[in-house]
Amino acid sequence: MVDFLKSRGITAVFTHLTHSQTGNVETDVGLSSLMDAWVLMLNREINGEFNRELYLLKARGMAHSNQVREFIMSKDGITLLPPHLGENGALTGSARRSEEARMRREEAERLGQVERLRLQIETRRRKAQAQIEALTAELEADAAELQTVLGREAAYQKQADTDRAEMEASRRA
Repeated sequence: MVDFLKSRGITAVFTHLTHSQTGNVETDVGLSSLMDAWVLMLNREINGEFNRELYLLKARGMAHSNQVREFIMSKDGITLLPPHLGENGALTGSARRSEEARMRREEAERLGQVERLRLQIETRRRKAQAQIEALTAELEADAAELQTVLGREAAYQKQADTDRAEMEASRRA
């Protein structure tokens, strides 16, 4: 029948229901070799709950993912969730939600640490800028005081020179 449908260019979907406690797929080698694509849907018990998984066992001649996907059947239909790989393999159900929540908490903590560090650096930058401004103001005040002292010294020298010249003039007269 498969050969007949293929020769006529007819797409066919075949289903096969098996019951396996281990989740291992045992197929008739002859039947498997006739199929171009093999979609495997499983109900697996993990951590006390059954989760539905789907993956392509084979898809001859087409690019496909080899990752296990969780799917959810709801009133809105079937939703295929993106793969979520944990340290020990693909996660589904409450294990997936728990891992995603843990990752969100870690991300929030990491972002909090980055923000705290940014604020510390900004505070240090402002403090250093204030110190620079204070030192600049001190240098400007010192420069102004030096100019005043140099001006007074120049005036003193000028007056001293004038006084000496007047004394010399008064002694000659």
